[in-house]
Amino acid sequence: MASSSGLMAVSTGLTRRDLLKVSAVAGGGVLLQVTLPMATAATPDDALVSSKELNVYVRIDRDGQITIYSSIPEMGQGIRTTLPMIIAEEMGARWEDVRVLDAPLDEDRFGLQIAGGSNSVPRNVGTMRRMGASAREMLIGAAALMMEVERKDLEARDSEVVHPSGERRSFGQLASLAAEQPVPDPDTLTYRDPSEYRIIGTSVSGVDNFVIATGLSEFGIDVDVPGMKYATYVRCPRIGGSAVRFNESEIKGLPGVTDAFILEPNEAAGKSEVWFLDGVAALRGGVAIVGDDTWSVFDARRRLEVEWDESSASSDDWSAMVAWAERTAREGGGEVIADNDGVDAAFADEANRTTEAFYQFPFVAHVCMEPMNCTADYRRGGNGEPDTLEVWLGTQWPREVPLIAGNLFGMKPEQVRVHTLRMGGGFGRRGVHDFATEAMAISHRAGVPVKLTWTRTDDIHNDHFRAGGFEQMKGAVGADGRLSAWEQHYIGIGKNGRPVMGSGLRGNELPAVAFPTARIKLSMQEIGTPCGAWRAPGSNTNAFVEQCFIHELAVLAGRDHLEFLLELMGEPRWIKEGDVNALNTGRAMDVIRLAAEKAAWGRPMPSGSGLGLSFYFAHAAHVAEVAEVRVTADRKVSVEKVWVAVDVGPIINMSGALSQVEGAVVDGLSTMALQQITMQGGVIEQDNFDEYRVMRIGPTPEIEVHFIESDNPSTGLGEPALPPLAPAVANAIFAATGERVRSMPLSEAGYTLA
Repeated sequence: MASSSGLMAVSTGLTRRDLLKVSAVAGGGVLLQVTLPMATAATPDDALVSSKELNVYVRIDRDGQITIYSSIPEMGQGIRTTLPMIIAEEMGARWEDVRVLDAPLDEDRFGLQIAGGSNSVPRNVGTMRRMGASAREMLIGAAALMMEVERKDLEARDSEVVHPSGERRSFGQLASLAAEQPVPDPDTLTYRDPSEYRIIGTSVSGVDNFVIATGLSEFGIDVDVPGMKYATYVRCPRIGGSAVRFNESEIKGLPGVTDAFILEPNEAAGKSEVWFLDGVAALRGGVAIVGDDTWSVFDARRRLEVEWDESSASSDDWSAMVAWAERTAREGGGEVIADNDGVDAAFADEANRTTEAFYQFPFVAHVCMEPMNCTADYRRGGNGEPDTLEVWLGTQWPREVPLIAGNLFGMKPEQVRVHTLRMGGGFGRRGVHDFATEAMAISHRAGVPVKLTWTRTDDIHNDHFRAGGFEQMKGAVGADGRLSAWEQHYIGIGKNGRPVMGSGLRGNELPAVAFPTARIKLSMQEIGTPCGAWRAPGSNTNAFVEQCFIHELAVLAGRDHLEFLLELMGEPRWIKEGDVNALNTGRAMDVIRLAAEKAAWGRPMPSGSGLGLSFYFAHAAHVAEVAEVRVTADRKVSVEKVWVAVDVGPIINMSGALSQVEGAVVDGLSTMALQQITMQGGVIEQDNFDEYRVMRIGPTPEIEVHFIESDNPSTGLGEPALPPLAPAVANAIFAATGERVRSMPLSEAGYTLA
């Protein structure tokens, strides 16, 4: 066995005492308790551990069934399969013997229980390996005693501990005795060499696939609790407005309606553009309708007449933003956030060829297939007992719910119980809990458990959007065809003097850190429209501009795009020495070459067809994509095929990894081709899928994915494959037509998907 590999790069700082505690439980099982740096114990399923509350990650029953707990929220990224695979591999378990159950919310005991930023694997892989390896050593210790042999001669595999003589014991047989073994010192643990893997790196079906396919999986929208009422909540069409009065008597008299009332906005309402708010309870003012069923409250909603106070409401206007950005681009200026010497001199050099371009990209919505919803049951205490709150929802960060309850009602965390359910899509949206705040406030006021369900129009109008923005680009190439200068002026969206999430540049993007002569500038305009995390924040728009403009410069220089892009990377190196999560130009060139090779880059293309190339580094992942596009005379675009080359270190679940990359490509194409949010006078103009379109299965391209499984640390895959898609397609359209695409969506330029 080896003591290290690419999977092992994450350190959790666990001590021997913290790592693993053992308790025998009813039924003769062994419970392996891992304590993360923040904590001491967690509460598993009560039925499995009798009345004892333990921080249990692994249970082995007498019958050999192995239960592994998953503490990270699931939204389709497959984390409930991926992390347990790591534990099972190190234990030597047969995957067929494993079942996965959800762990409860308890960050003091489990550490961060968060799904976002493509961090679930890199943050947890080290702990999962340690936990599995410790369990294995305890099982081997038990087997050595039972067989009366040396432990060094034993091996754990296929849910058994085996001796060279052929004698073996199942994990189930060893469970009780294993519970009595000393806890291994983490510093003495060894880990399986990748050559020994039987689970990691294979294609494993998602543990939830069957229940999803058969309709048995429970999402937030499926919750039904005794005595529950149903609610809808109507907010001011202009963000920041509040309700003054409404036709209360009429609404309350409608069939199926049990209550209706106004909720006033709170001071936190204007802070809701930030993702993961540390419990900020942002409540926008509006009218709540409560009733016996969803149909009754939705029907009553259609009859609602509200007088709104819009004195402090947003007046955001997309056309005005465009005009401001165009004017700002002409005037120049902006805050310089990165500047390498020689930019001005290069632009002044008459021997260089110079070009400028203005790019723009719109606001976009998340439109998760499961609309925002939450069930809340606020119960007032009595006889000296405190109030309690029980909440059911899909969320990317469950710990926010008790914090919000604390800010709304002054409750302590122990007064709040959170049930985390599978999400029907997240993409950053379910990291903001405005919908949960509303449900809690409605239940508190109505005095009954309520399920709040947003309509699709609610979902679109009240999203925390991917920020729209603009970039003014300027570049120069020398007589030798090499890049001489790069200037990038990001003209974006801000609030309270700072860029909103996903808007702006940080000065550590590829041009600033890899190009010898580059300047990055930033200008902002303040808006009231909420913005937030949207799959690969910032990268999802900057990749489009950066990689398309690199292509423009290659064309200006008369160079092949592939050759020009590889040249820009320079010598293979870590951009930030010693940081394995930083851009590595050698890894970048490897994925660029691989994608180009698989697409047969440089081959003759039929008239109206073209290949486009792009590369982007995001979330510690190196990804290159080539798109093959066909464009007809009437501007119908068919993306025939996309080749993707990915280096995210070792792949844990090949099936899940492929799904993540393919999903990112489809999501990226749907967004760049069809989607935009506009606003006029502070009102969102799109209402539903007839106006905010999502790509159907027909135009979906063939997707061919190739992984370079380097020995670098494993990184996440939920986001990195999305950013390169838009520039690859845009560059392919230029190759096919000679027309440059500098704005999204494609539909605004008159293109439609064939």
